[in-house]
This record gives sequence, structure tokens and C-alpha cells, in this order.
Amino acid sequence: MAKSYEEINEKIRRGEAVVVTAEEVIDIVAEKGLEKAAKEIDVVTTGTFGPMCSSGAFINFGHSRPRIKMKKVWLNGVEAYAGIAAVDAYIGATQLPETDPENKVFPGRFSYGGGHVIHDLVSGKEIRLEAIAYGTDCYPNKKVDTVITINDVNEAYLFNPRNAYQNYNCAVNLGDRTIYTYMGILKPNIGNASYSSAGQLSPLLNDPYYKTIGIGTRIFLGGGIGYVAWNGTQHHPNVTRGENGVPMTSAGTLAVIGDLKQMNPYWLVGLSYIGYGATMAVGIGIPIPVLDEEILYYTTVKDEDIYCPVVDYSEGYPYGKPMDLGYVNYRDLKSGRVTINGKQVVTTPQSSYPRARKIAQILKEWIQNGSFELTHPVAPIPSADADIQLKSIPERSPNGLTIKR
Repeated sequence: MAKSYEEINEKIRRGEAVVVTAEEVIDIVAEKGLEKAAKEIDVVTTGTFGPMCSSGAFINFGHSRPRIKMKKVWLNGVEAYAGIAAVDAYIGATQLPETDPENKVFPGRFSYGGGHVIHDLVSGKEIRLEAIAYGTDCYPNKKVDTVITINDVNEAYLFNPRNAYQNYNCAVNLGDRTIYTYMGILKPNIGNASYSSAGQLSPLLNDPYYKTIGIGTRIFLGGGIGYVAWNGTQHHPNVTRGENGVPMTSAGTLAVIGDLKQMNPYWLVGLSYIGYGATMAVGIGIPIPVLDEEILYYTTVKDEDIYCPVVDYSEGYPYGKPMDLGYVNYRDLKSGRVTINGKQVVTTPQSSYPRARKIAQILKEWIQNGSFELTHPVAPIPSADADIQLKSIPERSPNGLTIKR
């Protein structure tokens, strides 16, 4: 039994496609069996919603009068990178203003950053735009200070270099003081365990070898329609996997793109992490076409069969010290407590499972009503057989000699 993208899209156009979420498919296959379910089901929808630091937006502001070649740009006091062209800039979700007004109250609170700017833009709020330039014959203006909204700019599109991580760490703190991380506040002596994944709903965990998710795949992105643009940065597919193909640690990532003007602030939310900085929660949903039984099999993965490594963020993670603290599964993490080093530990999710479930349901409805068709990837992203190694910054002195420590 095999189906094609075009066959499934034709069923979508006729309103006959059978679409289920990655939650629903588990019970359906258990009841009907893989062979029968694969014949009946056409699409499985997935979803995830959580902090995705490697996110940002390209904006073209249009020209001032006289014209300007922006050297530095600030949006609500947050600097955007302007070394692209005259009036283009890229603002990253984790960028911070040079001064944080709340630092006097709580050092390291980082109450506003790039993710908040993007959220405010999508919300239609007014944004202060400041820019300076050095002036040229063709671009004589040296300064702009005005107020804009998303409707005033020519283009605004989300481009996120690394999203939708395929599995991730369970973060703990073995130290004797509270620490502040991108995984949230970690209490001393394994006082809590923080995790960030939708587990059985997460897109790349339902397509572990990227058989359907590739460059050009149409997706739900930030409440609108986006596309997979490339494999994400730090994409590392050749890691240890379970018998079900699911990575036992962080593996694949996606670079995604979409029109910011079509998105919804409910699905792009600026976040502040005390002691770490700003970021943005991003909603992503990806449809998986059921082309054959193997692809359907991967979508039946359950939380209890997805394991992630327990990682110490006091010494192990920041200093690259290897520690074996074992693995935990997402069923236990979502229960609210896990056992680590013989201790019962409260779990603290950084991603929202209810919103991930809502994304999968919305995408299901889009497909069922014919407003969302599937795209065949124009090229695959590297899978588990790829020779990819994650590299670190080399320790070299300016004269080229290796630094010895």
C-alpha cells in the first residue's frame, strides 16, 4: 500500500481526506492495526509550542526622505542587525536593549527583548524606530526617529534558523545554589527537573528520519502558513536512537520561514527568563502524509517510548563536563514527578502541551476544510546516515598557535 502527495491533495480538495492528530492516531492504530489504518488515514498532524531562542524576523522599512543607508537600527530600544542593505534589518528574539530598566529592581530580569518586539509587531502595536547612518551621496540622511506598525513596512517575515528541536535535555541542578538558565530556574540539589518538548505531538519525533519533512514542507507557523527553509543550525541527526527510531538526545532541527503579517500574537509570544535573557515562544505544526505503513508506524510513538537525557546545568552543561545521570521518558515528565538519582523530583515544563495539542487540531481543521494542502519537499534534510559532527569554537591564539589549558 502506497499513496502519493498528489493523491492525498486530491482527497483534500474533494473534502474526503482522513486527518487525525498525532495523539488520536495512537489509539486508532492500536484498535485497527497498522495495515488497515494506513489505508484509511491520509494525514497525521503534529504540534509544538515553546521557547525557541534561535528565532527572528527580517524587516524592510522602506526609505526615508531623503534616503538613508542604516548603519544601526533600534526597535523599541532593542538593536536589530542592519548590515544587510540600506533599509533592511534582522531582529533576533534573544537580542536585549543596552540598558534594562528593571535591572535596579532585579538584576538580570531582562524584561524586554527581540522576542517581545516581534510579538508587539504582530499585535499591531506602535514600535519606535530609530536609525543612524554615516551619509553618502546616494543616501544622504543620517538619522531616523519615528513610530511604525507592521502595516507600515514593506516586508516582515519570520526567519528562524533553529526551531522544533527533535528531543531535548531534562535539565537539573546538582549544585548548592539556585541557577538561572534558558531552561528556567533550576533549584539546588536537584530541586526540580525542567524539560521542553511536546513529546508524542512533537513534529520531528513523529518523523524521526525526516522521510516526509524536508525543504519546502508547508507548515503551521506562528498562526499562519510557513515553510521549512533548510535543516536548522546544530542539526545533528546521527545520534543514538531507540528501536523506534527516536533519538535519545537532541538531534534534528529545522530552519523555518513565513510571512509575519499573517501570523497571530497568540502563537508568537515574547518571553523573559530571569538571569538568562529574552526569547520567544513559537507555535509550529507539521502535517505528515501517510504514504505507507512505515511512516504511519513512526507517528504512533508514545510519550513513554520517548527518552531524553538528564543533564546537570550547574557544572556539566556549561563547562562541557560529561556526566551520566540516566534518562527519563516524557510520560513520567508530564506526570509532574520523575525519579533522578533515587530522588523524587518535581518537573517543570517549558513548553505548553495544551497549545501543542491546539496547533495539531487547528492544522487538522485547515486540511479538512481544504485551505491547506501538502507540499512535496524539493530536497531532503540530512538524516541519520549523514556524516555530521557538532563542532565547537577552536581554541587558538591570534598568531595561530593552539592554546594549551
